[in-house]
Amino acid sequence: MWRKHKLSMDPKGTGFFSWKKEGKNGWKLWEKAIVSGMLLAVLFSFSGFAGACQQLPENIVRLHVLANSDSAEDQALKLQVRDHILKQVSPLMKGVSNKEEALEKLQASLGELQQAAEEKIRQQGYSYSVRVETEQVYFPTRTYGDVTLPAGKYDALRVVIGKGEGQNWWCMLFPALCLPAAEDTPEMEEVLSPGEMDAVHTSGYELRFKIWEIYEWVRENWFS
Repeated sequence: MWRKHKLSMDPKGTGFFSWKKEGKNGWKLWEKAIVSGMLLAVLFSFSGFAGACQQLPENIVRLHVLANSDSAEDQALKLQVRDHILKQVSPLMKGVSNKEEALEKLQASLGELQQAAEEKIRQQGYSYSVRVETEQVYFPTRTYGDVTLPAGKYDALRVVIGKGEGQNWWCMLFPALCLPAAEDTPEMEEVLSPGEMDAVHTSGYELRFKIWEIYEWVRENWFS
């Protein structure tokens, strides 16, 4: 028998939702597999959209900056640290042609990037700690300008200020979507396949992104 579940908003404020178990034992493995399979079948009916979504994380490095809190002061500090980090990263990406090279340069420069973030925080009169690291991070669907990245796990340069409990800011470091004065860096169409380029543009794809986000959430929370 199907167990009763309740749909509720994510308390972390991501705009997504979670399933709350109401049955004693929750969903069985075969029930989860059926739901996941149904979602995947719907996705693959969208002319290869699911395949493009699966491939995108293999070609992208993101930036993820988390503020200490949602106070106006902490949010303003987040943006100042973001701008400073982007200036530091821009020359690192010069001449980079693929994701692996981008990650190698970022990882080799983590110490310098951490120091730059700490100096900016101190300059603004705060004593927050800060962590700068590269790691795989799960992102819900996010839109930047006319580009939307589907939900999934992406390699990212992550900057966590203080408690990291405030609203976050994200962008793409490779391809260089948000770097100031980026030189000799490939455009998105030089890195992504035609199918992937088609997938990241938002026009007409809102339903596809939502179905994909549900599928990725199911995979992340039920099968990991």
